[in-house]
Amino acid sequence: MANARALIAASPGFLGMQVYPAAEIDGQYLLLVEWQDIASHRDGFRRSDRYAEWREILHGFYNPMPEICYFAEPLCLT
Repeated sequence: MANARALIAASPGFLGMQVYPAAEIDGQYLLLVEWQDIASHRDGFRRSDRYAEWREILHGFYNPMPEICYFAEPLCLT
């Protein structure tokens, strides 16, 4: 994950990344990546050479392949 993080962190618009293990399901994780905007991920990172390397490093760990969802700003702040 450290090698993969370096690839994504070098992308314009990358703000941060967290990996959360599931509390009740062994081997399940949530990968949360924060971007400045959707285009930074979709049109920038996903179309870059770094994404090809990211896929090579991480895609063997996915079962099934993850679903990518984009979220808006939070409705309220804590």
